[in-house]
Amino acid sequence: MSATMIKEFRLPDLGEGLTESEILSWKVDVGDTVSLNQVIAEVETAKAVVELPSPYAGVIRELHEQPGSVVEVGKPIVSFEVPDDAGTAPSGPAGTLTAGPGERGAETQKREPNLVGYGAVVEGSGRPARRPRNFAAPVVEPVLARPVVVEPADTKPVDTAIAERPRSTPPVRKLARDLGVDLARVPGTGPGGLITREDVRGFAGHNEEAVPPLAEPVALSGSRLGERETRTPIKGVRKYTAAAMVQSAFTAPHATEFLTVDVTPSLELLARLKNSREFAGLKLTPLTLAAKAVLVALRRNPALNSHWDEEHQEIVTYNYVNLGIAAATPRGLTVPNIKDADTMQLRQLAQALTALAETARAGKATPDELSGGTISITNIGVFGIDAGTPILNPGEAAILGLGAVRTLPWEYRGEVALRQVITLSLSFDHRLVDGEQGSRFLADVGTILAEPGMVLTMV
Repeated sequence: MSATMIKEFRLPDLGEGLTESEILSWKVDVGDTVSLNQVIAEVETAKAVVELPSPYAGVIRELHEQPGSVVEVGKPIVSFEVPDDAGTAPSGPAGTLTAGPGERGAETQKREPNLVGYGAVVEGSGRPARRPRNFAAPVVEPVLARPVVVEPADTKPVDTAIAERPRSTPPVRKLARDLGVDLARVPGTGPGGLITREDVRGFAGHNEEAVPPLAEPVALSGSRLGERETRTPIKGVRKYTAAAMVQSAFTAPHATEFLTVDVTPSLELLARLKNSREFAGLKLTPLTLAAKAVLVALRRNPALNSHWDEEHQEIVTYNYVNLGIAAATPRGLTVPNIKDADTMQLRQLAQALTALAETARAGKATPDELSGGTISITNIGVFGIDAGTPILNPGEAAILGLGAVRTLPWEYRGEVALRQVITLSLSFDHRLVDGEQGSRFLADVGTILAEPGMVLTMV
């Protein structure tokens, strides 16, 4: 009988430096035999729901966390019994996966599972390569997650005169304030010295200067409330979205403009395209043409594709467009974006929009797809709404809202006729975009939608 060992798999950083994730469900149970790359769990970060593949082929020996648990990055979540292989990475007590700086050679590096959302490790580079995007034939492949290696925390006293701001999360900082704990004096045991809730509570319990912990709030049962209230924990995507919207609303000076246009010619164009051979089978909507109109208008009005860099006191103007599309999902609002949308022809853009919508509705948008946007569109018209004042996606200079297409009496060639009309709502960051620039951009988008042939005068 071959020897076996126990391997612990720690929750990896699933992108953008996120510090915790919620275990939504386990796809395996104790005693199950799993193969390499088999999906073992579904977890939700602050941005997306991610399927977690198995980093090992072996037998599940212990599930350390239950569904609904919020787990910090670097904490063990599952243990495997695997064949004892002398060629694997060094291990600590009971076979747990550990390693110090410089201990991982090229051979070990090639074997390691890598970060969710990325491709295979590049030979000799130590970094995973991103997969090329192919909207014509999207392929979903299983990928591995890299276990986070946790180094022993440094327990030496912190010199508050020279130390940087302690690494912690907003909930931990609030807990520290409530308990009267100075975070600069708390040793962090989380990944990279991150201070956790347990660190703060432990410090408060052994420090006479700390204020005694406040009583935990009492949760009222449904029977006591007479089922007249439903309380839902604020977490995951909704928690992230709420924080992002508050940050945007109170840091960027919003300005909003409106323009109502006759889009009958655009709808007639869509009907012709649907019957053409090139666009046969593709989903074409007013959003498709609006997205293309935005991309064309940005060439003439680049200020709307920029970012205010507060730290460096610079205005960053992007020479590419990652077009965000706001999507309502069961887990809350998300804004995945289409990378390098400005390089796409209309057919490619239609394919990308369809793939993005399907992924977002399924809650499978990756952290990479949910970050890095440069400008966004929100289609409130699908809910029967004519206009609104969209809030900027944090870090972006503008967002365009599409209202519902209405059949209304409209002036047409000197007479009143029933026409297809839409209202556009443009919100922009007034630090980056002057009223004239915003108005010209909105007018360009409206002109293209009112008469698609006018795009020939803009490119």
